[in-house]
Amino acid sequence: MVAGFAAITALLWTGHLLRLDVAVDDWGRSHRPPALYLAARLGNYLGQGTYLFVLCLAIAAYLGWRRRTVRLVLPVLATELLSGVVVLALKLALYRAPPNNQNGVPHPERLFSDPHSQSYPSGHLVVAIVWYGMLAYLLTGLVADRWRTLLRALPPAVLFVTTVYLSFHWLTDTVAGLLLGVLLYRFIMRIRWRTMPLGNRFS
Repeated sequence: MVAGFAAITALLWTGHLLRLDVAVDDWGRSHRPPALYLAARLGNYLGQGTYLFVLCLAIAAYLGWRRRTVRLVLPVLATELLSGVVVLALKLALYRAPPNNQNGVPHPERLFSDPHSQSYPSGHLVVAIVWYGMLAYLLTGLVADRWRTLLRALPPAVLFVTTVYLSFHWLTDTVAGLLLGVLLYRFIMRIRWRTMPLGNRFS
Protein backbone atom coordinates (compact mmCIF):
# COMPACT_ATOMS: atom_id res chain seq x y z
CA MET A 1 0.00 0.00 0.00
CA VAL A 2 2.81 2.42 0.86
CA ALA A 3 4.72 1.59 -2.33
CA GLY A 4 1.61 2.01 -4.46
CA PHE A 5 0.71 5.35 -2.91
CA ALA A 6 4.29 6.61 -3.22
CA ALA A 7 4.47 5.48 -6.87
CA ILE A 8 1.27 7.28 -7.86
CA THR A 9 2.38 10.43 -6.05
CA ALA A 10 5.81 10.34 -7.71
CA LEU A 11 4.30 9.84 -11.17
CA LEU A 12 1.94 12.77 -10.68
CA TRP A 13 4.79 14.88 -9.32
CA THR A 14 6.80 14.27 -12.52
CA GLY A 15 3.84 14.96 -14.81
CA HIS A 16 2.77 11.42 -15.63
CA LEU A 17 -0.83 10.11 -15.44
CA LEU A 18 -2.19 13.63 -15.92
CA ARG A 19 -3.55 12.91 -19.41
CA LEU A 20 -5.28 9.83 -18.06
CA ASP A 21 -6.93 11.87 -15.31
CA VAL A 22 -8.14 14.49 -17.78
CA ALA A 23 -9.40 11.88 -20.26
CA VAL A 24 -11.41 10.04 -17.59
CA ASP A 25 -12.90 13.30 -16.33
CA ASP A 26 -13.81 14.40 -19.87
CA TRP A 27 -15.59 11.08 -20.42
CA GLY A 28 -17.58 11.48 -17.21
CA ARG A 29 -18.65 15.01 -18.11
CA SER A 30 -19.91 13.87 -21.51
CA HIS A 31 -21.91 10.90 -20.14
CA ARG A 32 -24.19 12.35 -17.47
CA PRO A 33 -27.87 11.80 -18.23
CA PRO A 34 -30.06 13.24 -15.45
CA ALA A 35 -31.09 9.89 -13.96
CA LEU A 36 -27.52 8.59 -13.75
CA TYR A 37 -26.27 11.91 -12.37
CA LEU A 38 -28.92 11.82 -9.61
CA ALA A 39 -28.07 8.22 -8.74
CA ALA A 40 -24.39 9.12 -8.51
CA ARG A 41 -25.11 12.09 -6.24
CA LEU A 42 -27.14 9.91 -3.92
CA GLY A 43 -24.47 7.21 -3.88
CA ASN A 44 -21.82 9.78 -3.06
CA TYR A 45 -23.45 10.47 0.30
CA LEU A 46 -22.08 7.12 1.45
CA GLY A 47 -18.76 8.90 2.02
CA GLN A 48 -19.90 11.31 4.74
CA GLY A 49 -17.30 10.69 7.42
CA THR A 50 -18.92 12.63 10.27
CA TYR A 51 -22.10 10.57 10.18
CA LEU A 52 -20.16 7.32 9.97
CA PHE A 53 -18.00 8.31 12.93
CA VAL A 54 -21.07 9.14 15.02
CA LEU A 55 -22.77 5.89 14.00
CA CYS A 56 -19.71 3.78 14.85
CA LEU A 57 -19.18 5.60 18.12
CA ALA A 58 -22.82 5.09 19.13
CA ILE A 59 -22.68 1.37 18.32
CA ALA A 60 -19.35 0.97 20.14
CA ALA A 61 -20.65 2.83 23.20
CA TYR A 62 -23.84 0.78 23.32
CA LEU A 63 -22.08 -2.56 22.90
CA GLY A 64 -19.41 -1.49 25.38
CA TRP A 65 -22.07 -0.58 27.91
CA ARG A 66 -23.76 -3.95 27.41
CA ARG A 67 -20.45 -5.81 27.77
CA ARG A 68 -19.05 -3.50 30.47
CA THR A 69 -15.89 -2.55 28.57
CA VAL A 70 -14.40 0.46 26.77
CA ARG A 71 -12.47 -1.69 24.32
CA LEU A 72 -14.86 -1.16 21.42
CA VAL A 73 -14.71 2.62 21.75
CA LEU A 74 -10.91 2.74 21.49
CA PRO A 75 -10.54 1.66 17.84
CA VAL A 76 -13.29 4.08 16.82
CA LEU A 77 -11.47 7.01 18.41
CA ALA A 78 -8.16 5.81 16.97
CA THR A 79 -9.69 5.62 13.48
CA GLU A 80 -11.03 9.18 13.70
CA LEU A 81 -7.72 10.58 14.94
CA LEU A 82 -5.39 8.66 12.64
CA SER A 83 -7.37 9.03 9.43
CA GLY A 84 -8.08 12.70 10.05
CA VAL A 85 -4.49 13.65 10.78
CA VAL A 86 -2.90 11.61 7.98
CA VAL A 87 -5.35 12.62 5.25
CA LEU A 88 -5.35 16.31 6.18
CA ALA A 89 -1.54 16.42 6.33
CA LEU A 90 -1.22 14.90 2.85
CA LYS A 91 -3.92 17.12 1.37
CA LEU A 92 -2.30 20.27 2.75
CA ALA A 93 1.15 19.19 1.59
CA LEU A 94 0.15 18.31 -1.98
CA TYR A 95 -2.72 20.83 -2.54
CA ARG A 96 -4.15 19.61 -5.82
CA ALA A 97 -7.23 21.22 -7.39
CA PRO A 98 -10.25 18.98 -8.05
CA PRO A 99 -11.56 18.43 -11.59
CA ASN A 100 -14.44 20.87 -11.08
CA ASN A 101 -11.77 23.51 -10.36
CA GLN A 102 -13.94 26.01 -8.50
CA ASN A 103 -11.03 28.43 -8.15
CA GLY A 104 -10.23 28.46 -11.86
CA VAL A 105 -6.53 27.66 -11.56
CA PRO A 106 -4.52 26.72 -14.67
CA HIS A 107 -3.72 23.02 -15.02
CA PRO A 108 -5.81 21.82 -12.04
CA GLU A 109 -4.74 18.22 -12.74
CA ARG A 110 -1.23 18.88 -11.43
CA LEU A 111 -0.06 18.51 -7.85
CA PHE A 112 0.57 21.85 -6.13
CA SER A 113 -1.91 23.48 -8.52
CA ASP A 114 -4.04 25.30 -5.94
CA PRO A 115 -3.03 26.06 -2.32
CA HIS A 116 -6.72 26.50 -1.50
CA SER A 117 -7.72 22.99 -2.66
CA GLN A 118 -7.30 19.58 -1.06
CA SER A 119 -8.17 16.99 -3.71
CA TYR A 120 -5.26 14.54 -3.34
CA PRO A 121 -5.69 11.93 -1.94
CA SER A 122 -9.44 11.37 -1.96
CA GLY A 123 -10.82 11.64 1.55
CA HIS A 124 -14.03 10.01 0.34
CA LEU A 125 -12.22 6.75 -0.35
CA VAL A 126 -10.23 6.82 2.88
CA VAL A 127 -13.46 7.42 4.80
CA ALA A 128 -15.23 4.60 2.98
CA ILE A 129 -12.46 2.08 3.62
CA VAL A 130 -11.78 2.85 7.29
CA TRP A 131 -15.31 3.57 8.52
CA TYR A 132 -17.22 0.81 6.76
CA GLY A 133 -14.41 -1.51 7.78
CA MET A 134 -14.79 -0.32 11.37
CA LEU A 135 -18.55 -0.77 11.19
CA ALA A 136 -18.06 -4.35 10.00
CA TYR A 137 -15.60 -4.91 12.85
CA LEU A 138 -18.08 -3.68 15.45
CA LEU A 139 -20.75 -5.98 14.04
CA THR A 140 -18.59 -9.09 14.42
CA GLY A 141 -20.73 -11.85 15.91
CA LEU A 142 -23.92 -9.85 15.32
CA VAL A 143 -24.09 -9.99 11.51
CA ALA A 144 -23.19 -12.86 9.18
CA ASP A 145 -19.69 -12.72 7.72
CA ARG A 146 -20.93 -12.43 4.13
CA TRP A 147 -22.88 -9.28 5.00
CA ARG A 148 -19.91 -7.77 6.80
CA THR A 149 -17.74 -8.49 3.74
CA LEU A 150 -20.33 -6.77 1.55
CA LEU A 151 -20.40 -3.82 3.95
CA ARG A 152 -16.63 -3.44 3.67
CA ALA A 153 -16.58 -3.71 -0.13
CA LEU A 154 -19.74 -2.17 -1.62
CA PRO A 155 -19.66 1.42 -0.26
CA PRO A 156 -15.98 1.95 -1.28
CA ALA A 157 -16.80 0.62 -4.76
CA VAL A 158 -19.73 3.04 -5.08
CA LEU A 159 -17.61 5.94 -3.82
CA PHE A 160 -14.77 5.04 -6.19
CA VAL A 161 -17.08 5.40 -9.18
CA THR A 162 -19.18 8.37 -8.09
CA THR A 163 -16.39 10.69 -6.94
CA VAL A 164 -14.66 10.37 -10.30
CA TYR A 165 -17.85 10.41 -12.37
CA LEU A 166 -19.08 13.60 -10.67
CA SER A 167 -15.71 15.40 -11.07
CA PHE A 168 -15.23 15.61 -7.32
CA HIS A 169 -11.88 13.85 -7.66
CA TRP A 170 -9.43 12.81 -10.34
CA LEU A 171 -9.04 9.09 -10.98
CA THR A 172 -5.59 9.08 -9.37
CA ASP A 173 -6.94 10.93 -6.30
CA THR A 174 -9.35 8.06 -5.85
CA VAL A 175 -6.84 5.26 -6.41
CA ALA A 176 -4.45 6.93 -3.94
CA GLY A 177 -7.28 7.30 -1.42
CA LEU A 178 -8.14 3.61 -1.80
CA LEU A 179 -4.53 2.57 -1.13
CA LEU A 180 -4.22 4.92 1.83
CA GLY A 181 -7.53 3.81 3.29
CA VAL A 182 -6.57 0.13 3.13
CA LEU A 183 -3.20 0.94 4.72
CA LEU A 184 -4.76 2.83 7.63
CA TYR A 185 -7.47 0.22 8.16
CA ARG A 186 -4.99 -2.65 8.20
CA PHE A 187 -2.80 -0.73 10.64
CA ILE A 188 -5.72 -0.13 13.01
CA MET A 189 -6.87 -3.74 12.77
CA ARG A 190 -3.39 -5.04 13.64
CA ILE A 191 -3.73 -3.56 17.11
CA ARG A 192 -5.11 -6.18 19.52
CA TRP A 193 -7.94 -4.09 20.90
CA ARG A 194 -9.73 -7.05 22.51
CA THR A 195 -6.73 -8.25 24.50
CA MET A 196 -4.53 -5.19 25.07
CA PRO A 197 -3.95 -4.54 28.81
CA LEU A 198 -6.10 -1.72 30.19
CA GLY A 199 -6.38 -2.60 33.84
CA ASN A 200 -9.37 -4.14 35.58
CA ARG A 201 -11.24 -0.86 35.81
CA PHE A 202 -11.50 -0.34 32.01
CA SER A 203 -11.28 -3.85 30.59
